[in-house]
Amino acid sequence: MANRAFVFRMYPDRRQEDLIARTFGCCRFVWNRMLTERGSTAS
Repeated sequence: MANRAFVFRMYPDRRQEDLIARTFGCCRFVWNRMLTERGSTAS
């Protein structure tokens, strides 16, 4: 069985760009918050 890869390119409009940036910003905030809490409970 051969391996396959699909490559997609997105061209979001301005509203979608803002939504994507906001979503990733929230995800980054939650990730960093959980890392901080995990580090403080290990100490």
